Amino acid sequence: MNGLSGKRVLITGGASGIGAATAERFLAEGAKVAVLDRDQLGCERIKKHLPQLAGVIRADVSDAREVARAFAELDEILGGLDILINNAGISIRHDFFDITPHEWRRVMDVNLNGVFYVAQQAAQRMAAGDGGVIINTGSTNAIVGHRYYADYNASKAGVVELTRSMALELAPKVRVNVVCPGYIMTPMQEAEYTPEMIEEVNNKIPLRRHGRPEEVAALFAFLASDEAAYITGQTYVIDGGEIAGGLASR
Repeated sequence: MNGLSGKRVLITGGASGIGAATAERFLAEGAKVAVLDRDQLGCERIKKHLPQLAGVIRADVSDAREVARAFAELDEILGGLDILINNAGISIRHDFFDITPHEWRRVMDVNLNGVFYVAQQAAQRMAAGDGGVIINTGSTNAIVGHRYYADYNASKAGVVELTRSMALELAPKVRVNVVCPGYIMTPMQEAEYTPEMIEEVNNKIPLRRHGRPEEVAALFAFLASDEAAYITGQTYVIDGGEIAGGLASR
């Protein structure tokens, strides 16, 4: 991709799954990459897997003070920021009636508040410098209803609207888009679904499979690159055609 070599990149939720694949892709593009994650073991693993990372920062994005501290550390590591992949997120599979207030707050704190805290810190640095690109991670759950994920769905819908508002306010120096993956085979997905459930889902997807983290990473790379210089405020679905037909594809 044009324009990624030498860029300073931060990837949240970067220790595993889509985040780790994205770190690997941006490193391959010649970028200087730091990852942020709250999982201590995950941070240790990604350091070993990708020793060329500029830095690994441990922080919980749901805590505004930790995010501010993490960005102070990032300033020391990268000396600024050109690209943010705002990817950290969690989900809890529950029937609507079984979601507790604590679980609701936790999902919102990470998936929506955390995206805001990180984006605000990143945008402040980009606006004061030469600009940049912010890509938030949404979900197809932000676009169509899914059973058993009311809290997750609501949080991701918020991310989509937050992205549009940011794109309007931060232009022309900062471009902001949101990527909405469908079913991607990540550790989080494998933890929540049995093999039988995964096979059932595959049969409903037109391409008959889950996506791969590196496929989402490729979309991030394109949107962050100079190839996408005229794209901002948009929502990009990557789901194998899952939601293309509405009820027909459910």
